[in-house]
Amino acid sequence: MVRELVGGTGVLPEHTPSLEGWFAGGPPGALALAEHVRTSGIGQWWTDRATGPRALAVACADHLVLRGDPQALEPAVLDGLAARYVQAPARFLPVLGRAFELVVPWERMVYVHRVPVAAQRTPRGVTVRRLVPGDAPGLAALDPDTAWIHASWGGPAGLAASGAGWAAFRKGHLGQPERLLAVACTYFQGTAHEDIACVTVPDARRQRLALACVTALCRDIAARGRTPTWTCSRDNRPSRLLAWTAGFRLAQEYVHYVTGRAGRT
Repeated sequence: MVRELVGGTGVLPEHTPSLEGWFAGGPPGALALAEHVRTSGIGQWWTDRATGPRALAVACADHLVLRGDPQALEPAVLDGLAARYVQAPARFLPVLGRAFELVVPWERMVYVHRVPVAAQRTPRGVTVRRLVPGDAPGLAALDPDTAWIHASWGGPAGLAASGAGWAAFRKGHLGQPERLLAVACTYFQGTAHEDIACVTVPDARRQRLALACVTALCRDIAARGRTPTWTCSRDNRPSRLLAWTAGFRLAQEYVHYVTGRAGRT
C-alpha cells in the first residue's frame, strides 16, 4: 500500500491530476516511477494540498522524484528519505540542502530501446524464462548487495509474482533446485515506458546471461505495447556497453542527486 509522506494531504495517487504534466521534458524513468507507485501501491506519495497541488514527491525503492514548486515543499516532508537518489530540477537544490547534510550530483544517461536483438543462446544446462511466484526463494538467496533488484516490487515475492522479470537458471543436479544466475526486470513500470534493471551473480558473469535476460524482457515489454528504457551512471561503462549490445541507444542525459543523512536538527 502506498504510504503518505510526512505532511501530505492524504490524497491517494489515483486521485491526483494527470501525471504527464508534472514530468514533461524529464527522463522517462521519472514518470515511470510515479506511475509504478500509483498502480503497484509500493512506495510513498506526497502533494502539498488536495486541490491544485503545487509540489509533488514520489518515492520508491531508493529513488525519490520531486516536481513542481520547491517553495511548497518543507524539508520535514523528506524526513526518513535520507540516502536516496533524487531526480529533481535544479531549483530543488536549496530545499535538499536544508533537508540533508550531503547532496552530491551524479550524471546519468538514459537509453531507449531502438534495435531489436535476436534471442541469445545460453550455455548448456542454462534456461532463460519468465519469473514465477515459486522463484521467490531464489531471488531471496541472492547476495544482499543485489537485493535492490526486487526493492521496487516490495521484495522477492513481489518481483517473482509481478510477471515483469526474466531470469537465467542453471539446471539442478540429482534433485537439487535450479540456481538463479541472472535476472532482468522492469524496475519502474509506466504506461508508455518500462525502465529496466538487471544483475548477474559474480561467478556467472561474462557468459552473456544478462544480455539473454534483457533481450527476453525487451521482447516481453514490446508485446505489452511499451518501450523499454535503461538508466545508468555515466561512469558505469559495463552497464552502458550492455545497453548498447541489447539494442538501446542514448536518448538523454541528466543529473540526479545522492543525499546523505538528514541534516535538520
